[in-house]
Amino acid sequence: MSDAQKPSPSGNATPPVFSDQTFSGQTFSEQTRLIHAGLHPQRYGGVVNPPVMHASTVLADSVADYHARYAAMQRGEPVFVYGRYGTASQAALAEALCELEGGYRTLLCPSGLAACATALTACVKAGDHLLISDSAYGPTRRVGQRLLQRFGVQVQFYDPRIGAGIAALFRPNTRALVLESPGSLTFEMQDIPAMAALARAHGVLSIMDNTWATPLYFKPLAHGVDISVQAATKYIVGHSDAMVGAITTTREVWEPVRDTHGDLGMHLAPDDAYLAQRGLRSMALRLRQHHQTGVQLAQWLAAQAEVERVLHPALPEDPGHALWRRDFSGASGLFSVVLKPMPASHLSLLLDHLELYGIGASWGGYESLVLPFDANEVRSVTRWPYAGPCFRVHAGLEAAEDLIADMAAGFSRLRAA
Repeated sequence: MSDAQKPSPSGNATPPVFSDQTFSGQTFSEQTRLIHAGLHPQRYGGVVNPPVMHASTVLADSVADYHARYAAMQRGEPVFVYGRYGTASQAALAEALCELEGGYRTLLCPSGLAACATALTACVKAGDHLLISDSAYGPTRRVGQRLLQRFGVQVQFYDPRIGAGIAALFRPNTRALVLESPGSLTFEMQDIPAMAALARAHGVLSIMDNTWATPLYFKPLAHGVDISVQAATKYIVGHSDAMVGAITTTREVWEPVRDTHGDLGMHLAPDDAYLAQRGLRSMALRLRQHHQTGVQLAQWLAAQAEVERVLHPALPEDPGHALWRRDFSGASGLFSVVLKPMPASHLSLLLDHLELYGIGASWGGYESLVLPFDANEVRSVTRWPYAGPCFRVHAGLEAAEDLIADMAAGFSRLRAA
């Protein structure tokens, strides 16, 4: 893994005030804190895992108690008023993620896309200008292009490698900047600290999709970002069995995001919250394996004659490697491969008969996946420089040598053609 120094906590990202969990005053590693964050056995008769609470109606003891509960809930405290606002099932996960992110509060959503859409909607209104990276997650692009533009928001895409040049794109009505590093599918690295600082200096809110790195390997709020979004469906859940999104904010932007989250009726089912907080406990170990296997597999693929380029920021030859090494403390198992020009049918020969890789969307689970894509379909202001077919790889938790052997058999089929 990278030996880059871990970022220090953000000065304006106040830890949750409602945690009653105490330690001996020692500073523990993140791997240890990941195990204990959000757990309060004393609340549940000593039971370690927070219970799954299925609820719509939550009763108060009196009118005064109801009003007090509602006020506490509005402050983001784990006090329960109505099932849509959550119960102990959701509160345990939100508290743990907020501690991991170093944020003020965390809100939960039924999917990563719901989290992205909620965060964007909270930051702009009719007449505002919104900047979105040209390498952003495809559905996030569509939220800007289809949903927000329909309501009068001016949406502009920008080159993900623009860096400090982003300042030239700010207008008097620019309200938000969407970041994603590395970029979805094409894995461009962005200079997050520089861009977030420029946004803040111009009064522009910054929103970052940090699903690839998770808060273990990169902390957006510590690097000046205002809102961190996670598709917790991926590495936080980790087992391909639940859809979860999370939004963590600084104190300054908490209220508008909270209000939009409530106005849109966002709610995470208690069973999915339970699966996410259970997956969270093993995330450090799983990510370590994903990192190691992903780099090993990427290096093997880069050495194949049919491969034009492997898009993985942890590889020294990657254009974004210096930024990754400076800002990130690890890599996940997701990267992409660009093949040299060949008939489209040849890609099928490579991928169709792999035994250990499924062909499917999503990633972050224990299983390995491949997914063909055309970068030209999800870009609008930057030119994709490659003519050959592309596919994305998620390196799962299988043995690296087995994944390489399976991929080698695919390349043998390709060469036979």
